[in-house]
Amino acid sequence: QVQLVESGGGLVQAGGSLRLSCVASGRTFSSYAMGWFRQAPGKERDFVAAINWRGGVTQYGDSVKGRFTISRDNAKNTVYLQMNSLKPEDTAIYYCAADGIPGRVVISTVPRVYKYWGQGTQVTISS
Repeated sequence: QVQLVESGGGLVQAGGSLRLSCVASGRTFSSYAMGWFRQAPGKERDFVAAINWRGGVTQYGDSVKGRFTISRDNAKNTVYLQMNSLKPEDTAIYYCAADGIPGRVVISTVPRVYKYWGQGTQVTISS
């Protein structure tokens, strides 16, 4: 069974930064694409960022391009989300997710493609 554990959320002022981490266990982490999604109260789960299994290909949601950076350290079974220039509209629960198919060539922005999910970490940005 795969387990994903997020950390790093918190309360920061607008314009600040946070770095989220997601540690994976239970399978060969390095073979799978990883993604970050977020969900605000009353809204659908939105794509934030994804990275392929090697770490050389990334994709971002339009609202976070230029502000957020996804990266991974396969030796540590960890994926990161560096969030800069945070805005109140970034407030949400952030979820880490692992793709269901190893070595997928094209990384996906669709939640249903990701088979494993963490419990989420709350990010709150004050204005």
